[in-house]
Amino acid sequence: MQYLYYDLGQLEAGKIVEVTLTKAANVRLMDSSNYNNYKAGKRHRFYGGYVKQSPYRIPVPHFGHWYVTIDLGGYAGSLRHGVRVLPGMLPTAPTRMPLAKEPNLYVDTSDEGKEFDVFISHAFEDKDAVVRPLANALKSKGLSVWYDEFELKLGDSLRRKIDQGLAKSRFGIVVISRSFIKKGWTNYELDGLMTKAISGQQTLLPIWHDITKQEVIDYSPSLADKVARNTSQETVEEIADEIAEMIIGA
Repeated sequence: MQYLYYDLGQLEAGKIVEVTLTKAANVRLMDSSNYNNYKAGKRHRFYGGYVKQSPYRIPVPHFGHWYVTIDLGGYAGSLRHGVRVLPGMLPTAPTRMPLAKEPNLYVDTSDEGKEFDVFISHAFEDKDAVVRPLANALKSKGLSVWYDEFELKLGDSLRRKIDQGLAKSRFGIVVISRSFIKKGWTNYELDGLMTKAISGQQTLLPIWHDITKQEVIDYSPSLADKVARNTSQETVEEIADEIAEMIIGA
């Protein structure tokens, strides 16, 4: 039986052999020993089969010297064909580093004057979607949380309470959204949190909500460069779990 063949040389496992055909044909990917058996008309093993659609891709199962053969099964006819080797899948991408292992995140471990584990800065518009569920989740995990609905009472001075909350918290969370960047009070809170990070150690975690990276860059380039979490990539519960693990382990 007539056949066409390609000598692919030495290939590593994971490479992809791509075969293109203009009509259906038998395609075999064989290592050197099986190719020699095939040529001699002996029993052999192969990867592939009768291919009806092009291109057809076959992963290389192990390191070795590989060949591809193409034939029409004894039927008359002609076809155009091509074979190339593709790199295959890249190595598995690394997972995001947990907050507890982030070397640039810093949680104040001193107890002096600290009443709260976490201070949450946010815009009112984000309460229902992010902030209230986050505050409740952190509280349920045993953390003490400065959140306005927990701490502010009728007649309180907002600025004074914010100042006290900032000063008495070990860690700050800033929910960055389009609403946040338009507010005056939120910018005041952010300024207070940022002053705690002037030593170069990040003492706050930005949580991006319904905002693009370019919008954050336009608002604050230094903030856009900090370790952050994004509600489009993690749930509020997942973010709360990471924050609790980081603070409890600090």
